[in-house]
Amino acid sequence: MRHWLGLTLVLVLLTACSRTGGLGVSGQPQNAAPGLNTRADSVDGLIVGHRLMASGEYELALKAHYRAAGNTGLNEDVLSALGSANLKLGRLGQAESLLRRAVKADEKFAPAWNNLGVVLMESGQFGEAERVFRTAFALDNGTSEQIRQNLSLALAKLENPRYDKENNTTFALVRRGSGEYQLLATP
Repeated sequence: MRHWLGLTLVLVLLTACSRTGGLGVSGQPQNAAPGLNTRADSVDGLIVGHRLMASGEYELALKAHYRAAGNTGLNEDVLSALGSANLKLGRLGQAESLLRRAVKADEKFAPAWNNLGVVLMESGQFGEAERVFRTAFALDNGTSEQIRQNLSLALAKLENPRYDKENNTTFALVRRGSGEYQLLATP
């Protein structure tokens, strides 16, 4: 009788383990990929997103930034990263909204101000872009060459709205450091 009771208990435990995914011989979940260390810390979604942005994988970067938002919340870094990814995907309205939220979350976060200026330049709002770049420049104490160049381009565009057409200039957003982007003019 005792033997049957022990065997029944073992069968009940095995059934419970198989229904919940159970543990394999190594102590890892049975559905885990071989060689996957499920106990290790995950990589920061912002870092992954920045690397994907640098490699031109903007849609994947956006997903990584959303994962970061799920882990850390929507702070100014995450909002700025989401806005920049949306900008590269051509979603100017979403980018502007996210970047405005980023500067509202931290009014002293120069990279978010810079990125907002880039969005405004891309959408043709040169006057506001110039003001936003001035704010970024002041917050950065004028130390960032990228922000200085962005401000110069905005001033040139404000003074001469046909600046890019006369010089065949196109604007591009380039990532510089953690959450900082540069607007480059290329002939």
